[in-house]
Amino acid sequence: MAQRRCLHTLTRQAIALLSSNPTTLYHPCKVAASFLNLNSVKALLICKSSHIFTKADSIWCSFWPYHHPRYFSSDSRYESENDDEDEETAGEDSDGEEVTGSDLKREYTAEEKEEEAAAIGYKVVGPLQKSDLVFKPYEPVFAVVQIGSHQFKVSNGDCIFTEKLKFCEVNDKLILSKVLLLGSSNQTIVGRPTVPDAAVHAVVEEHALDAKVIIFKKKRRKNYRRTKGHRQELTKLRITDIQGIEKPEMKVDPKPKMSGVKQQEKIAVAA
Repeated sequence: MAQRRCLHTLTRQAIALLSSNPTTLYHPCKVAASFLNLNSVKALLICKSSHIFTKADSIWCSFWPYHHPRYFSSDSRYESENDDEDEETAGEDSDGEEVTGSDLKREYTAEEKEEEAAAIGYKVVGPLQKSDLVFKPYEPVFAVVQIGSHQFKVSNGDCIFTEKLKFCEVNDKLILSKVLLLGSSNQTIVGRPTVPDAAVHAVVEEHALDAKVIIFKKKRRKNYRRTKGHRQELTKLRITDIQGIEKPEMKVDPKPKMSGVKQQEKIAVAA
């Protein structure tokens, strides 16, 4: 049994040494019968003992990678190939989707801004000038306007807080177009759903943050607790004018009442 193993090993070395075609390394059955003789193989190896290991090792080392591609985790070549493949796939994904930093901040055109603002319920007129006299004294008129999904009852000079309006800056003049109701001491106009030819003028005073709200989640017996905080972005608006309804004139008495003086005189005369 030992002799047979030795014969096989010596046969493989002799084939590697003598064969010029690397495919015969894996076909020992094609070797001539003379090589199967143990004595002839030993004689051949002894005669060329100085040349066996150098040439055989070079042949095995030169042909082994072509027939046995083996990659280990520590092989730098394999890691570099994987890195190249990952970079190619990442490049393809980036080319296909074109994800850039500009997508996070979308640039709107003037028409798109007007459409989105109209869907929310306002229109930007322009910045407030020093010569504009938009602030007027109180008028006995009120309106119900819709901004986004919220409704507000406002009068001239009131201040309201809405969710942040995207396309306006501080000191911009706005027109709130979604007017649901108008009212005064003389009449009331109800819209279906909005009042035509009605508008509420406002000025943006500031963009601010609401008070912090704590969101706490818990699932009992699951070791699950989550605490988060949120501050809603708000826009402060000052109502300057309400249009679309007849405004009644405020009655102002020219002389103040003198009731206190008359009572003192009556008391003195009675005495």
